[in-house]
Amino acid sequence: MGDRKFSWGMILSLALLGFSMSTGWAINKGLTFKLLQEGYTNAPAIIGAVLSLQGLMGLIVPPLMGYYSDVYSSKKGRRKPFILAGGIISGLIVLGIYFSYIAKIPLLAFAVILSAFYFFMYFFVAQYRSLMPDVIQSGERGKASGIITLFEWMGNLVLFGSLAFLAAKATQVTGIEKGIEAMVKAGYLWIPFAVVAFFLIVSALYVYFRVKEPSIEGEIPKESLGEYLKAIISDRDFLKFYVAQMLWWLSFEFIAVFLFGILESILGSGDVTALGNAIMAIFNVTVLIGAIVGGPLYDKIGRRKSIITGGMIFLIPFIVGWFVTTKVEVTALIGFSGIGWGMLMATSWPVIGDLLTKYEKEAFNGRYYGFFEATKSFPILIAGLVGGAIVQLAGGNYRVLFPVGAIFIIIALPLIWGMEHLDTISKEKPSVEGLEETEMGA
Repeated sequence: MGDRKFSWGMILSLALLGFSMSTGWAINKGLTFKLLQEGYTNAPAIIGAVLSLQGLMGLIVPPLMGYYSDVYSSKKGRRKPFILAGGIISGLIVLGIYFSYIAKIPLLAFAVILSAFYFFMYFFVAQYRSLMPDVIQSGERGKASGIITLFEWMGNLVLFGSLAFLAAKATQVTGIEKGIEAMVKAGYLWIPFAVVAFFLIVSALYVYFRVKEPSIEGEIPKESLGEYLKAIISDRDFLKFYVAQMLWWLSFEFIAVFLFGILESILGSGDVTALGNAIMAIFNVTVLIGAIVGGPLYDKIGRRKSIITGGMIFLIPFIVGWFVTTKVEVTALIGFSGIGWGMLMATSWPVIGDLLTKYEKEAFNGRYYGFFEATKSFPILIAGLVGGAIVQLAGGNYRVLFPVGAIFIIIALPLIWGMEHLDTISKEKPSVEGLEETEMGA
């Protein structure tokens, strides 16, 4: 790689893109469940199946796009063309989701539009993840990750806070208790969709035209799609890390996908649109705290200790979640979990880049971060399908997802502790030469 000094301009550019992408995922988390519930069906299994389409797209698209961004070349770089296309198209599809719902298109067609949105959001996420370790050397990536993670979850905060305010205001103006119906009647529903589309398109254009992507020194080593997947499975550290990622993201998605259902089960009320988005906003505030703390800890106290600390904090609310009964309790519980989640997010992102630094395979950032995104997306697929089935077996009681999620976190933490090379990563600036001779494996 070329010169990779810590660049605030590059980090803030990536932070803007991360902020924008997060607004896209936030509008999905904050509205899609209720759009399906109020506009189409109350069946948990059907809602879960539609929401799981995100996981299906995330499982397939990032590994492929990350791989091809490693071998792709153009005057504008390897990553940026994918970012430009994905950002613009996903922004336009966001507007399509709004207009299709207002037009009351059939459920199947609505699900297809959601699938297209998921596809193009995942089209460029591996490239976005790869740029940070491409330009920041090992030893400073925790700080960079903390900053960018801060902006990512700030995007969530802005959207969830806006949704909570608009839903509450619409109910006040119209007297209608159902949040989506009230927002449509008051003429507010278009606002969050327009905001998300604006940020996605503008940030993609900005990164494409204003950010200079680093060049690769020497010839990029050849590694087929099958060879890189085999390399991941055969390396114990990568395998442990990816499995741990899947487990704690599964715990997170159980709560995130079905939050409105959980609130309805705890409070015995269907009027939870404003409350749910307010809780998501609070969660994102505490995630910011966790990100600010977790990023620097990753570089200072050790990678293993910082990740385990975040995981333990995230675990506590899942253990006690079954017992909460009031708005205050569930709000405090989910808010506290955000601190641990923010630490996990800030300390997880640099791990792949640092392991590739050790193995002198940084030219492969795209494909390994693509697989990283897939391990985060697979739980979305499982959470929607399995979570919906578990809730139905529990008689419609969504709070059962708390203890189930705790089990997965408990399994994940020893995997991180058992990673052999997590705290033995060199901070030296690596060379791309000799990559083919480097063997990966524990």
